[in-house]
Amino acid sequence: MNSQKISIVGAGPAGLMAADILSAAGMSVDVFESKPSVGRKFLMAGKGGLNITHSEPMDDFMRRYDHSEWLMPMIEAFDPNAIRVWMESLGVDSFIGTSGRVFPTEMKAAPLLRRWLSSLKKRGVRVHCRHYWTGFSDEGDLRFTTPEGEKNVATDATILALGGGSWASLGSDGAWVNILAAQGVTINPLLPSNCGFKTTWSSYMDPYLGKPLKNISGWAQGVEKSISSSEAVLTTYGIEGGLVYALSRPLREEIIAKGSAVLFLDLLPHISEAALLSRLTSSGKQSRDNTWRKAGLEGVKAALIREVLPKEKWHDSHTVAACVKKHPLTLYGMQPIEEAISTAGGVMREAVNENLMLHALPNVFCAGEMLDWDAPTGGYLLTASFASGVFAAQGVLKTVCGEKRGC
Repeated sequence: MNSQKISIVGAGPAGLMAADILSAAGMSVDVFESKPSVGRKFLMAGKGGLNITHSEPMDDFMRRYDHSEWLMPMIEAFDPNAIRVWMESLGVDSFIGTSGRVFPTEMKAAPLLRRWLSSLKKRGVRVHCRHYWTGFSDEGDLRFTTPEGEKNVATDATILALGGGSWASLGSDGAWVNILAAQGVTINPLLPSNCGFKTTWSSYMDPYLGKPLKNISGWAQGVEKSISSSEAVLTTYGIEGGLVYALSRPLREEIIAKGSAVLFLDLLPHISEAALLSRLTSSGKQSRDNTWRKAGLEGVKAALIREVLPKEKWHDSHTVAACVKKHPLTLYGMQPIEEAISTAGGVMREAVNENLMLHALPNVFCAGEMLDWDAPTGGYLLTASFASGVFAAQGVLKTVCGEKRGC
């Protein structure tokens, strides 16, 4: 074991991956976690099936991120294929779903996390739970609040992997923002991402709230690329789900700039407007409801048409078809950070060097969601968290160990 002591603050995907790389290099590693157990948000992400990464071509993959040119070297150092190889090294097989998403064969996060922690323990990684980081002492040591009281920890290098500001109950409360800002670190304000958006429904929509909208596509006003073959859920406050999560960045930017944003939905993306018009006009003497049903418009999709079109237009096939293919939904706000899956913003690119070390705090590195990047769900968040953890650990090995004898 190397004599240099490396501390990692935060035991989520980025922090644990940094511990993985450093311990494999023979470093003495301590991981500090504020909660009673590690990987809580990771486990929550895998509750319905752990979508750990995605198999799409790298050019398409990188377009999912903002600041993709900054993230590219990190993800190249630990790309989706490397994630699958790493899982296999832990005895966890994976598969590619029909959508291109990658899952562990067992689907859940818990088996992977158990094997991962076991591997880290065998390498001598020490995990200290219930250690809440509160900043630095006057001597530059890490300062923690623990059940036994205040505690200072001396270290040769630190990787901060504290997450964003969502899911505070799972450990990511964003308190680090003020701590680092006070040290002169430039930080973009944290904003909700992969979140629900607010709109106003009439009472007519009450029976349909909570119902899923399946097999739809959508796009934000002013954005050419659409999100296809996705779904969403209507809620009492508006709309949430995979489609709006994938579009949360342009929708958020539009709301911040103009106070509202328009989300366009194609309620029947697998049929052209001309073909839909044909179905709506060739029904003979059937009732309107039956005509719509045969055309693919029923339930919540039919309700959305009735919500925006006046009743006298319901018999106008051209108007209905146009509304189905480009259904406008005005959004005027986002759900708060506390209810978002992730956050945008964080430690800015200019605040760190090429190894993710803070300019303002030598030998202190950052990784994971606390860096200023944004991505949709679907394995993209986890991939960038893993990759930046690897990159920060490699930065420690290059910077700190390269300067000290015995590394």
